[in-house]
Amino acid sequence: MEESRQYSKEKFNMEDVPNIIKLEAIKSLQSSISKTEKALAQMTQKGANTTLITKRLKAFNIGLAMLENVWNKRPHHYSREELVEARTVLIGLFPSIKNIYAKSRVGSPQRTLLERRIKALELAVQAIDGLSQ
Repeated sequence: MEESRQYSKEKFNMEDVPNIIKLEAIKSLQSSISKTEKALAQMTQKGANTTLITKRLKAFNIGLAMLENVWNKRPHHYSREELVEARTVLIGLFPSIKNIYAKSRVGSPQRTLLERRIKALELAVQAIDGLSQ
């Protein structure tokens, strides 16, 4: 991933994703959830508007649940409408991640984290697509 990437419509056979990629994707989404929860708590404490961050947190949770559903056969309780909204929110994150990625130094830990986050979001969107068809 030398050049910056945006959301790609490249499809992966979700069952053929290597275990290391599955693990990295799940860890990446768990990390995103944790960071978002901390940010939400800080914003709530300051009385800031939390609408956007609340939507992102829900989208990350849904994305993680969809990967767990596809790969680990864990049931989920999300409606079709929630899946559609989560997909929209996750895809909306790609431009900002792409910009940060483009500014990151090749070989840096930040770039590796961003590569994993991009892959995790792509796989989460694909899992949502697979379930909402």
